[in-house]
Amino acid sequence: MAVLSFGAVLALAGCSKPVEKAEEIRPVRAVKLAADNVDTVAQFPGEVRARVESRLGFRVGGKIVSRKVDVGTQVKRGQLLMQLDPQDLKLAQAQANAGLKAAESNRDLAKAELKRYQELREKNFVSQAVLDSKETAFKAAQASFEQAQAAFRNQSNQAGYTSLVADVDGVVTSVDAEVGQVVAAGTPVVRVAQAGEKEIVIGIPEDKVDALRKVSDVKVRTWANPNEIIPGKLREMSPVADPATRTYTAKVSIPNAPEGIKLGMTAYVTFAAKSQNAMIRLPLTALFNNKGATSVWVVENGGVKLVPVQVAGSAGNDILVAGGIAPGQTIVTAGVNLLKPGQKVNILGEEQTQRADSATGANAVRTAAGGAK
Repeated sequence: MAVLSFGAVLALAGCSKPVEKAEEIRPVRAVKLAADNVDTVAQFPGEVRARVESRLGFRVGGKIVSRKVDVGTQVKRGQLLMQLDPQDLKLAQAQANAGLKAAESNRDLAKAELKRYQELREKNFVSQAVLDSKETAFKAAQASFEQAQAAFRNQSNQAGYTSLVADVDGVVTSVDAEVGQVVAAGTPVVRVAQAGEKEIVIGIPEDKVDALRKVSDVKVRTWANPNEIIPGKLREMSPVADPATRTYTAKVSIPNAPEGIKLGMTAYVTFAAKSQNAMIRLPLTALFNNKGATSVWVVENGGVKLVPVQVAGSAGNDILVAGGIAPGQTIVTAGVNLLKPGQKVNILGEEQTQRADSATGANAVRTAAGGAK
């Protein structure tokens, strides 16, 4: 009986048909392509800085005994910023003054002797050789006096250099030394940003340097007030790339900056230019990386195929495509990572449209039927 039952089961299994696997259809979002002359836009973040920022330091070395400003202090031209201990320099000034007085006395004595020997020479009481020696002695004394005078002026200037003053109107952006610190001559101790024109410092990739040099439409927005657009101008482009970031430093001036633009703010610089040739604009989500090549999924006959494209740049949040696809084609914009070549897809927007059309047709049939009654 067991053998008969097992044979019957095998017979029934052989007669049954295999279940056909339904083809998977993935829902996607897509867009129909159109070409147009679009604005090529490149945007870079940067920092608001003063056009002129000076690193001030003492012209002599010494110990700092006083600091009169803090970071953020508004300063005027000639205002005292820091001061060194002047004791040693004052002693040197006194020494130079004493040397000047000694040289002045020697000069006066040599001058008086020269005058007396000139009178004696007129009376032929001394020889011409003696008179010449007195003239030489006077000239040497005069030179020594001038040398001592220059040394005294130099030491007087050195004593005056113990006071560091602001050379322009501006604001203190950094204090790099404190009271009690001994600094060498020329060491920067205070940074002062000059009041006036401000600019935005940004870094530009090497592949966009040549293109952005020709762009004249430059706009600046700040993070604090993104709705306010400020016209800017590319003032300076570094000829050498930064060794750390490998970008080229650019400075965008904003001559008519509003009062709300403060130093150190985060800003965004936008370069805009009309493209010469018509290009296709695609959202960034439509791109698919296939073995290092940028590609997109093209919808044809209900399925998709992978097509490589040439990216020409960016326009806001979109990508500009210069080749590989043509206007009129339908490109998948969402769900690109879940597709494979030949995959059947269902475009969500089209499905909703078809359902709406079907509902409209059904309503029309019902209305017609009601009218017939």
